Amino acid sequence: MKNNYNHPFHLVNYSPWPLTGSMGTMIMMMGVTKMFHKMNTNLMTMGLIIIILTMIQWWRDMIRESTQQGMHTKKVTLNMKWGMMLFITSEVLFFFSFFWAFFHSSLSPSMDIGMNWPPKNIESFNPFKIPLLNSIILISSGISVTWTHQMMILNNKKNSIISLTITIMLGVYFTIIQMIEYTEATFSINDSVYGTTFFMTTGFHGLHVMIGTTMLTISLMRMWMNQFSSTHHFGLEATIWYWHFVDVIWLFLFIFMYWWSKY
Repeated sequence: MKNNYNHPFHLVNYSPWPLTGSMGTMIMMMGVTKMFHKMNTNLMTMGLIIIILTMIQWWRDMIRESTQQGMHTKKVTLNMKWGMMLFITSEVLFFFSFFWAFFHSSLSPSMDIGMNWPPKNIESFNPFKIPLLNSIILISSGISVTWTHQMMILNNKKNSIISLTITIMLGVYFTIIQMIEYTEATFSINDSVYGTTFFMTTGFHGLHVMIGTTMLTISLMRMWMNQFSSTHHFGLEATIWYWHFVDVIWLFLFIFMYWWSKY
């Protein structure tokens, strides 16, 4: 269909995906509540399937708009950059709330937890074992994803694919190590405010790592299909921004929730 626009903006067509995505999220969250109370994952699984199908088809439409239809002009790309920056800002504030809860309890422990931090009988992790390894993994992934961006700017597709593959492998490795750490924990999420803040913050960070790894994998697939160029690759650039945000949040986690809490 030919467009007769006299402006550089993209007027999006009607799309069912915001509605299906919202429905999937609502169903999944209701399913999570059901899982906590009745140990039944059917509703949660159904919601998750709806979300995944919505993501696949929504991203498909976005790729068509940017690659085949040429809708993503410089003005549209600039607006998307601002949108991504505001989204990352909201994510920073999201984690800020967890750190606020952490410092509220750790800087002035109440009588309920014995006026100690960590609370008595809770053995926190040694920061120079698994947490330090995970820090090295994420910092290394930040270096490799920066290499990916630089190679893309230089139009070096081969090295971009190699470095992005390394980044994805490091992201998966980090997630596996984090799961091992959780299985070895001597405390749980319901062990006072320490266990709650620790598992909520590191757990949501781990979720962000998995989301970022998925985004990087989609970018790798698009790279294989020659959908990026040296001057038009905002999908990859936004993913790299997100991955750097995940890296920085982990450094704060390591410093305060592992090292500072231990010593």
